[in-house]
Amino acid sequence: MLIAPSILNANNLTLKDEIKRATNAGITRFHIDIMDGHFVPNLSFGPQLVSDFKTEFPITEAEIHLMSNNPKVLIPAFVKAGADLLEFHYEAMQPNEVKYWLDYLKSNGVKAGLVLNPDTPIPVVEQFKNQIDQLLLMTVHPGFGGQKFLENSASRIKEARELVGKDIAIEVDGGINQQTARIAKDAGANVFVAGSYLFEKGDIASQIAKLTQSLS
Repeated sequence: MLIAPSILNANNLTLKDEIKRATNAGITRFHIDIMDGHFVPNLSFGPQLVSDFKTEFPITEAEIHLMSNNPKVLIPAFVKAGADLLEFHYEAMQPNEVKYWLDYLKSNGVKAGLVLNPDTPIPVVEQFKNQIDQLLLMTVHPGFGGQKFLENSASRIKEARELVGKDIAIEVDGGINQQTARIAKDAGANVFVAGSYLFEKGDIASQIAKLTQSLS
């Protein structure tokens, strides 16, 4: 089980300190949401933040969640910036482009992930499962933090686990707290993105400990 805090919900003015507190509490990977204002209406971070992150925290994984339909520009930029894992949306491009960019990531030494929105059928993953290290299932509609975990998420996670087998990580993102993390784990997820629950509910170390306990 792996917890990947989403820095989208951290305080940008004290981001370095918040990351340090999380790593001191045992976090080894951070989830960095990249929103372009087109594929989703919100805007967030750019490649420079990832480069700075890897300079300051070189042994901590930078997991890039790319919410953009401009892969030609952004995927190479984030690979160059130091992404350890990059996952992009199936809905953002045609299937032949999905295959191309998954191969591109692997050939550049970056772990490859595919993201599905809540309304996208799980079976679309079948044609890509031999190319991915991780499947991210959105358990909210992408674009904004603080949303509630969608009720049909558990059945989608179960279906995905049956499809991809035990060797591909299944990550969940959206509305994750002690209760929903347990639901997702029992359904087959093993990587958990948490943002507002970790950064907005009190001391981050105690929140990490609570979430870890719920997954044990």
